Amino acid sequence: MAAERLVFGWDLGGANIKATRLEDGIAVDIAQWACPLWQGLQLLDGVLAQARARWPDCAHAAHAVTMTGEMADLFENREAGVTALADVMWHAFGERAIFFAGAAGWRTRRQVAADWQHIASANWMATARMAAARIGHGVLVDIGTTTSDLIPIVDGEVAAQGRDDAGRLASGELVYQGVARTPLCALARRIAFKGASYNVMNELFATTADVYRVTGELREAHDPHPSADGGAKTPEATHQRLARMIGHDARDAPAAAWLEVARQWRLAQIAELGDNLLRVIDRSGLPPGAPVIGAGCGHFLARDLAGRLGRPYRAFEDLAGIAPAHAEWARVCAPSVAVAVLLWQAAQAAVATGGAQACR
Repeated sequence: MAAERLVFGWDLGGANIKATRLEDGIAVDIAQWACPLWQGLQLLDGVLAQARARWPDCAHAAHAVTMTGEMADLFENREAGVTALADVMWHAFGERAIFFAGAAGWRTRRQVAADWQHIASANWMATARMAAARIGHGVLVDIGTTTSDLIPIVDGEVAAQGRDDAGRLASGELVYQGVARTPLCALARRIAFKGASYNVMNELFATTADVYRVTGELREAHDPHPSADGGAKTPEATHQRLARMIGHDARDAPAAAWLEVARQWRLAQIAELGDNLLRVIDRSGLPPGAPVIGAGCGHFLARDLAGRLGRPYRAFEDLAGIAPAHAEWARVCAPSVAVAVLLWQAAQAAVATGGAQACR
């Protein structure tokens, strides 16, 4: 396959690496690998080795790269993180790797140092821009393992107030909660159990993965990281982690009681996400009929939020026109899908305008 027909989109997160293979603008394969970058860049090298084994022809493709992994505490600062991740991708794919810089466009490896602030944590912008090209009004709610992006789209344009992590944390467009890796002590100060209200233990005894494993909403494939205690992910072990949060043991109550405890943690997370989503919607002036566009492995919370707000729900994979065979992973890996599509579209536009460079 000629290089211009084959594009890979990469989303380099701090905990997961996501990649999409695009052929002639169509997503034909999507993958995710657990990659705790704080443990060392050699883990990213290992993921790229697995990707080359899965896609032997990837050396002849274009590679669109976005990232959030520069926030990992492996790096001295975000600038160092962006540069280091760009170096790894450049060593893997050379000049075929090009870096998404949000509203600033595309950057080559040589341009990364000057524009690192545009490249840092821009993956949300890729997803939002792809959605905005397909809908007039809406709010993208991308809930992953670790974070949630709440991005308004108004008149077919991304209407986010914040442009970097700090700005989006201030605006409510970034909520540092997800459905797998978030410590439960970050969600609520008190939880009811057997008719009493308990202070929760501010320890890493359990995470949101335990909650959504008990409620049956988090698929095993989307739960790749070790549990808080490094133990099993069986119902019994999961109940024990939830019980520790309030000073109990799993044997102190039947499974139905721990399901109720899990549901309380779920309500606490929905409340936090909902408060921030209302801030975003009210500030942007979205009309009442504008849908919630759900993405991420926590899409089920996005759907719940849409219902609570009385808004229609659109799945990202449907909006993007992804084939059913790849719909689930497109939803989970939305930024990697989006960045691949955006680069492919830029290349097509360059050809249509006489071969101008897609990156400028």
